[in-house]
Amino acid sequence: MTATRGTRALFGGVFLAAATVGSWLLWLGRDTEYTVDAQTGATSGPYEPWQVVGLVLTLVVLAALAGTRLSPWLVAPVMTVAVTAVWTWQAASRDDSGLWAVGAVLVLLGMAVGSTLVSVSARRLSRRRAGRPS
Repeated sequence: MTATRGTRALFGGVFLAAATVGSWLLWLGRDTEYTVDAQTGATSGPYEPWQVVGLVLTLVVLAALAGTRLSPWLVAPVMTVAVTAVWTWQAASRDDSGLWAVGAVLVLLGMAVGSTLVSVSARRLSRRRAGRPS
């Protein structure tokens, strides 16, 4: 039994969304505590820089792999919505100031640009290597 293009896109999109949310949960989802410097009183967090770098690298690999198998025009919105939704859900639940909305817009824009560039580039590279037009 062969999958139709629509079925492949549906299952690919669902798997990609789950893998994207799973990546976020793995790298950032469990860290909810802020760090306060005892000397200066400055607050930082909740994420450490290495966690954010780990998530970004994981999402780059995921977008590149998905871009070779699925349309980049599916990959980019799925990954963008998945990360933005899960980040917003956690941030909004902890922030009384409303600044989480600014962060959500920045996450949305960064994910949209990044996932589009990576998935389109991966698609073109894979097609070029296979000798097919992009």
